[in-house]
Amino acid sequence: MKGIQKADLLEVIDKSAEELHQRIDMHRYLMATILDKKVSENRLNNVLLPDPRRELELKETIRETIEVLEETRKAFKSKRLEVLRKRLINVLTEF
Repeated sequence: MKGIQKADLLEVIDKSAEELHQRIDMHRYLMATILDKKVSENRLNNVLLPDPRRELELKETIRETIEVLEETRKAFKSKRLEVLRKRLINVLTEF
């Protein structure tokens, strides 16, 4: 594996698995709440429907982070920062 360290890949995989577990836990909670009818339709929409303003703010922050990482790429020759930069670019394109 040229350019990417095994430890960096394992760290990314661990983080991804952790995020998946968190989403599964949230899904379980939502399903249990819905089945127990403890949530109103309005509250459910607030949980499930994304806030466009918040998403825009997140996108802008990710873009800014990528720009800073690009600008400092030669000053800090860090594989971890490179992996992070590439991951952020992927997240932003999938957003």
